[in-house]
This record gives sequence, C-alpha cells and structure tokens, in this order.
Amino acid sequence: MATVRLLVLVLGLLGPHWPNKVSASWMYLGISGASISPSLLPQNNPTMGPRGPEPEDLTGPTVEVRALCSSLPGVTQQQIEICLQHPNLMPVVAAGAAKSIAECKHQFKHERWNCSTQDDQNNLFGTTLERGSKETAFIYAISSAGVVHSVTQACSSGNLTDCNCDTTNQGQSTKEGWKWGGCSDNLKYGMTFARNFVDVVEKRKKHGIRTKMNLHNNAAGRKVLSTLMGTKCRCHGVSGSCEVKTCWNHMPSFTEVGDALKKKYGMAVQISSKNRLRRKIKANKRRDDNVKKGDLIHIHKSPNYCVEDVDKGIPGTAGRVCNKTSTGPDSCGLLCCGRGYNTQVLTHIERCHCKFVWCCYVKCKTCETKVDLHTCK
Repeated sequence: MATVRLLVLVLGLLGPHWPNKVSASWMYLGISGASISPSLLPQNNPTMGPRGPEPEDLTGPTVEVRALCSSLPGVTQQQIEICLQHPNLMPVVAAGAAKSIAECKHQFKHERWNCSTQDDQNNLFGTTLERGSKETAFIYAISSAGVVHSVTQACSSGNLTDCNCDTTNQGQSTKEGWKWGGCSDNLKYGMTFARNFVDVVEKRKKHGIRTKMNLHNNAAGRKVLSTLMGTKCRCHGVSGSCEVKTCWNHMPSFTEVGDALKKKYGMAVQISSKNRLRRKIKANKRRDDNVKKGDLIHIHKSPNYCVEDVDKGIPGTAGRVCNKTSTGPDSCGLLCCGRGYNTQVLTHIERCHCKFVWCCYVKCKTCETKVDLHTCK
C-alpha cells in the first residue's frame, strides 16, 4: 500500500507539468503506456452501455484511480471520465495505441513517409496530424482499429471483468448444420468502447470539415476491421469424425487490418472544404465518386516528403537505406527522389564452419562477408 501511495504522490506532482492536453494526442499512450500498472487498478468495474460508461459503483473511483487517470498523457477530460469508469481498460487502450504505431511503421517502412514518431505527446507524429493529408487519415483509421482489436482481444482472453466472449448465438444451429459455440470475439463491445473513447476527442470540437474527416476515418478503421471478421470451426466426434461442428467468430490478425488499410490509403478520396468529392482518376483506381464507410478521406494533398522541412516536421529521405535492385517504393530511384545514393562496403566478420573436437571444445573458422549498403544522398 505504501508503494501505491508513493505512486499517487509522484503522479500528483507530475500531473500539472504535462503540456497542454488540448494539442496532445491520446495515441501517445502507445509510447508511455508501459507506466500504467494494471495491478494498481480495481477489479470491479461498471459495464459499457449503449450510450457510454454506466457506473455501478456509487462510491466512485478510488484515489489511486483518479490519480492515474488524471495523469495519463495526451488524453482529454472526456477520456479521463471514461478512464474513471473503466480504469482496467486503460492498459488495453495503451496496448492498442502501441500496436497501431508499430503497424503504421511496418506498413510504411520502405516509403518516403515512414510513419516516424518522436517521444513528445504534443508532437508524436511531428506535424503530420496538423495536416488533413491521407497520411493523417491512415493514422486515425489504424489507431481506432487498434483500440477495437486490443479491447476485443482482451475480452475474449478473460483479462477483463467489463466484458467476456460474445455468447449471443451460443448453442444455436445454422442452416449449414453446425452450431455456434466456443468463444466468439466480442467485437460489439470493442467497437462500442472504441467509438466512445476515440471519437469523443473530435465530438468536443466544432463540426468543421476537418472534424468530419477525422470522425469518418475513425469509423473507417473500425469498419475495415469488422469486415475482416472470420469464422473458426472445430469438429467433434469419434476418431476425429465431424459428427458435430461448432464455430465461433474470430478477429483477423492486426497485420491483416494494416494491409487492408494500406490499400485504402492508396485509394484515399480527397474532399474539398465544401464537401465536394474530387478524385484523380487513374487506371488502377476505382471510377466511383461515392465515398463509402470503409474509404479513407483527406482534405489536403500530401507534402513533399523528399526534402527535410523542420517547420513542417518532415525529416526527408536523406540517409535512408534504399534497395538498389528493387523496383518498389524502397528502390533507390524512388526513395532518394532522384538525388542519387551513396554506397558503403560493410565487412561482417563472424565465426563459421564450427566443429566439435573430442574432447571437449568447439573449433571454428573466421568468415568475412562484404555487403553493399546504399543510402540516399
């Protein structure tokens, strides 16, 4: 208990020194989330109703929970209120944010914009979020999907008292002859919580075109995940026969979600400030001007990511490693933006051809390998 009180005191001292949360982002929990200790949070939590958190404990949150929630970096007052009602879910939200950041970096690791981040809650993605570009659209979509994925996963794994498996169709038979069983992923709860926690940031703002863009992309991320839901089945019977088959809903891997959203990014729809759609028609893109729920939308063109621009928070591609033989986005021609590249010859020395000699030692030779490393000028 002394440790908890000490933590509360430290958080209380740190709290006032956090930068202005108006310009901060809850996604920073993906960087700082390791500091949230689930062991310090109470186990009895209220449930999530159709209109948001519905408190059951009339005594209210404990002092420790209040201190933790008010000291989380990047969150708004509305998100703090959700934290007070669902403190056990905050480590899950942080895990979802971390998962989203990692997937964003993975999807763009070979491109001019590589989803770079910095350890600054007011500037996590540089100034990318200040622009209404398609990169911003991808960040909002993948982050929203990340919260859904982590919360739904935590429900199914039994790590939360707020939710568990989805048993809506449990025991019911289908026309195909199998029954619903097992532990279906509770996507409905994950979607509801993510919608309340993530969208509340935008709903407190004026309903301008940028707010509409952000809310649409939040929903698009969740929509893409939901469309990727699948069914897993298991056979039951003597000697492995399939006399009875039970099935349950399961989520896709988050890499699948990232892959799908990356495709959406490539087909993102640009809208004008008057909400009129405009899309550059290309041979490999759809000739359809109707924005669908799963589409990503943006209002600004992407900036030039080739050259460093400190004011815009763009690091440029100078010094990035490129692939001389590739024809994709990681090729030296594309990644270096026509500036050319430098070549270094690296020498790797390692032990090789090791043999066990009786008795008793290992004898190895020394192998030398030369590797060309190409970096953009």
